[in-house]
Amino acid sequence: MSASADELPEIQIQWVSAFRLIRSIHPPIDLFEDIADPRDWDALASTEGKTNPRLVESMGRLDLIPPERRVSGPGASYVMAPFTHISKDRPGRFTDGSYGVYSAGDSEEVALREVAFHHARTMRATGEAAGWHSQFRMLVGPIDRIFLDLRARPECHDPDDWSAPQAVAADLRQSGADGVHYRSVRSPGGLCIGAFWPDAVGIPKQTDHYQLHWDGTQVDRVLNLRTAQEFALG
Repeated sequence: MSASADELPEIQIQWVSAFRLIRSIHPPIDLFEDIADPRDWDALASTEGKTNPRLVESMGRLDLIPPERRVSGPGASYVMAPFTHISKDRPGRFTDGSYGVYSAGDSEEVALREVAFHHARTMRATGEAAGWHSQFRMLVGPIDRIFLDLRARPECHDPDDWSAPQAVAADLRQSGADGVHYRSVRSPGGLCIGAFWPDAVGIPKQTDHYQLHWDGTQVDRVLNLRTAQEFALG
């Protein structure tokens, strides 16, 4: 059963630190970092794209984000990328892959456990051998926004079936909502947000790098490459 924005309570999210873990292989997108006015991006991309197709590929689907909802400046790539690089092959709890969502947790542990679960699904699907794999970087930034609170909606927290939360999110996004607030499914007691637009979150800063250990069945450990400390996920 879906829900409209009018049926859900609003909640003011004021997090000094929202934690998001992403793959380290993705470089910054210079256009988002260097060109101050997002309204100029489409024209620049069109011009550069005629001679530099790599620029168009690096930016992704810029047309999915209205100019007034884009963000720019140092660190903007981290916010813009999940909204412009989308694919039906990469759905999530609150998207079928046809639009982007910026997901973050209220603690480092929440971000690590959430990403470890999804990374394990990929590793199983591709039949990867056990061992240390795939470096990630942690992004930490502020959030001060009103989201719709889904904590009391059990259908949005099913561990395996995303059909209900995807339907809810699609309706909420279409109605103009900035995002949703929900309980972490992979880290009990933790909280998460899913923002539907780049300007709904603050621009984060990169902190530590991590490596995930795949034991052939699950991601069982995480290594902080700066501190050399391991974090058990069991």
